[in-house]
Amino acid sequence: MTKAHRAIERLIYAYADAIDSGRFEELVRLLARAVLRAEGRVLADRSAESVARLYRSTTRIYEDGTPRTKHVVTNCVIDVDEERGVAAARSVYTVLQALEDFPLQPVIAGRYHDRFERDEAGNWHFAEREIFVDLRGDLSRHLKFDL
Repeated sequence: MTKAHRAIERLIYAYADAIDSGRFEELVRLLARAVLRAEGRVLADRSAESVARLYRSTTRIYEDGTPRTKHVVTNCVIDVDEERGVAAARSVYTVLQALEDFPLQPVIAGRYHDRFERDEAGNWHFAEREIFVDLRGDLSRHLKFDL
């Protein structure tokens, strides 16, 4: 695995860690230069403000400052074009959630299709994330809207 593959894999996992830890500032930094889509619909478009607004308006946060979730990301397939400084990745996610009155369970599962770009300093960043939902469970304690 190349250095670029590792850097991109790290970004994919950093997203899961940031959202599960309730560190929205870090989440915004990760996604501020990206277009975020769900099933083709644009949710946020290359601005920190739109990313912050999206996650704060859709994700329930509990007393401990987290959504009480674990985003488990697997099956990462990453293709890098070093010459052009771009990459694409596909992965599978499963979100687990548990609260005192809500037993541990998967609440949603699907796929991420990501694009990455390398900047002038040689650092990789998200350029696009498309979220596909394949399976839905009880999302009432995770999201602030009906999916």
